[in-house]
Amino acid sequence: MALGFLDRSRIVAPEGWSRWLVPPAALSVHLAIGQAYAWSVFKPPLEKYLSLSGAQSALPFQLGIVMLGLSAALFGTKVERNGPRWAMFVSLCCFCGGFLVAALGVLTQQYWLVVLGYGGLGGIGLGIGYISPVSTLIKWFPDRPGMATGIAIMGFGGGALIASPWSAEMLQAFGVTYDNVGRVVSVADSAIATTFLVHGLAYAVFMSVGVLLVRVPADGWAPAGWSPAKDKAHALITTANVSAKNAIKTPQFWCLWVVLCFNVTAGIGILEKASPMITDFFRETPVPVSASAAAGFVALLSLANMLGRIGWSSTSDLLGRKNMYRLYLGAGALLYLVIALFTNESKILFIICAMLILSFYGAGFATVPAYLKDLFGTYQVGAIHGRLLTAWAVAGVLGPLIINAIADAQKAAGKSGPALYTTSLYIVIGLLVIGFIANELVRPVNAKFHEKTGEKVAQ
Repeated sequence: MALGFLDRSRIVAPEGWSRWLVPPAALSVHLAIGQAYAWSVFKPPLEKYLSLSGAQSALPFQLGIVMLGLSAALFGTKVERNGPRWAMFVSLCCFCGGFLVAALGVLTQQYWLVVLGYGGLGGIGLGIGYISPVSTLIKWFPDRPGMATGIAIMGFGGGALIASPWSAEMLQAFGVTYDNVGRVVSVADSAIATTFLVHGLAYAVFMSVGVLLVRVPADGWAPAGWSPAKDKAHALITTANVSAKNAIKTPQFWCLWVVLCFNVTAGIGILEKASPMITDFFRETPVPVSASAAAGFVALLSLANMLGRIGWSSTSDLLGRKNMYRLYLGAGALLYLVIALFTNESKILFIICAMLILSFYGAGFATVPAYLKDLFGTYQVGAIHGRLLTAWAVAGVLGPLIINAIADAQKAAGKSGPALYTTSLYIVIGLLVIGFIANELVRPVNAKFHEKTGEKVAQ
């Protein structure tokens, strides 16, 4: 049980406290841990400095996403019990500590420390920090869950919008040099390590704001003029509650698991390799993509990721969660097909398609907690969300593996440019189609899984 300053009882909001103070607390954590989406900026310098392949340089990111899913699943009920302040503090220690361990790994040229620090320890911080603000905001905004989860998860998607150009500038300032087509020429001994160190310290200060500000609603609190019965306008929205233990026994949970896994796989492979990918696509064109332009592309994808989370997720409050996933998965497959067919004919077309894909990718994350709330109620939605994020853990391995392994194999076969990625794009299209079918199979949860009125489930 968390004690003292971190105890849940210390952060119960008094009567009249404004729920609009919670979104800034959530954003302070999610904007920080969203730095994970800027990992591709570090890949080329690490590959040069430590002689790594593309697949090897993806390992910290992959492990981070795996640990995100596993820690969210393992600690979901503990986060619900101990409260968001405890969770945010633990997230701060793990996430920022991961940067410090990674800095030591680069400084000593022990790459396993980078993987263990950024991916292992930092990934635990990602998972615990990710679910706590989401669960808290759903409880504060039961009348607008899509908007609420969009606000929180918007920050995670937008983290790279800050981190990508900031990281690129720091790397160059500390001694990483590039040629005119974005390839790393040289890396000073302390450049990457110093950049990791600054990240760890800066994010610790930033995340502290959320730790201090966050509050939970008192038992029985509800927004003025709202009652759960008003939600029944949509067939999939329940007024009952399902425990985390029972939720994983339902087909609805596993349909959403497939939906989230394949929607994430579709976006995360591109996002993890965004910087080198756009460079490869247009390297042989009259105007190749420079390192700064590639970092700008990562920032644009982060912007699309962020705006998609708040925009599409808020729209789901009006159109319904199932309809929105039809858009994310169906339109996403068509956009990937456009990229595969038109390859490097137009930078603008490539960027627009990639931004829309990433907006759907981010929206999928933001909409799924509200989808869970619709199907299973609010009682243990944070713990259920944590268990569902194991789908993200699988996708965190699957997406980069598809993109990196195939690209490395194609490069070894003497291919270059868009040919490095064509096969991967068609595989991703197939996964999105499977996800679309899984979403169509979602139905209201059978009443046998509902908790009896007034019954408390052991946490």
